[in-house]
Amino acid sequence: MELKFSKITRKGPVTIVTLARPEVYNALHTDAHYELEAVLDGFAADPEQWVAIVTGEGDKAFCAGNDLKWQAAGGKRGWGRSGFGGLTSRFDCDKPLIAAVNGVAMGGGFEIALACDLIIASENATFALPEPRVGLAALAGGLQRLPRQIGMKRAMGMILTGRHVGAREGHELGFVNEVVPQGEALAAAERWAETIAKNSPMSIRASKQAIEKGLAVSLQQAITEQRDYPAVQAMMHSQDYIEGPKAFSEKRPPNWLGR
Repeated sequence: MELKFSKITRKGPVTIVTLARPEVYNALHTDAHYELEAVLDGFAADPEQWVAIVTGEGDKAFCAGNDLKWQAAGGKRGWGRSGFGGLTSRFDCDKPLIAAVNGVAMGGGFEIALACDLIIASENATFALPEPRVGLAALAGGLQRLPRQIGMKRAMGMILTGRHVGAREGHELGFVNEVVPQGEALAAAERWAETIAKNSPMSIRASKQAIEKGLAVSLQQAITEQRDYPAVQAMMHSQDYIEGPKAFSEKRPPNWLGR
C-alpha cells in the first residue's frame, strides 16, 4: 500500500507509525484517517509485530487534531470504524500501543494519545481538548477516556476550559507515563517497547485484555470471568505458556514465539 500521510518503520517486533503531515502539524483529514486505519489493521494482524509506537513527524507536533482548514474549505469529514486516526474506536487490539508525543497534541491528537496504553512525552509536548473553543466537542473518545484516566474533577477542569497542559503537568495528572528532553520522545518510547517485547507477547495481550474487560464490570465478575477471556485462553494454550516456565527452570532467556 502506498502511504501518503504516514510512514511505517519496523524494528524487530516493534512497529513505528509516524503521522506525516508536518506542514499542518500532522493534523488529519478523511483520507489520512482511512490510511491510518489500514496501517494499524496491518499491525494488528501481523503475528511478527508485538508492539506499536505512534508518533508525529518533525519536532513541533504529535498531531494537531482535526484539519480545520480542510474542513472549512469544504473538505469531507469523517473516519472509518476504528475512529480518529484509525485508533480511537479500535477496541479489539490486544497488542500494546505507545504514543510518543513529540510536541502539540491537540483535540483529536490528544484523543489518539489517550487511546494508547502508554504516553511518553517530550518536555515541549502540550495537551488539550480545545474543541469547545471552535464549537465542537471531543467526541472521538476524549470526553470518555480522560475522566476515566485522571478522575472526574481533573478532567472537567481541562475539558470545560479547553486549557493547555504541559508534559510535566500531564505526568502529575497521571496521563503521561514519562517526560523526556525535547527530541527524545521516540527513543524513550522505543526503550519502553523493547522492554515490553522481552516479555511473552501472549501474556502481554492477555494482561491488556483482562484489564480492559475487567474495568467494564465489577471486581468480582472480572476475577470470576477473566480466565475465559479470549486472549487469556490463547495464552494458556500457547507454546509461550510452556516455554516461560521451562526457560526459567533452565536458567536461560525464553524464546517467545507469540503463539
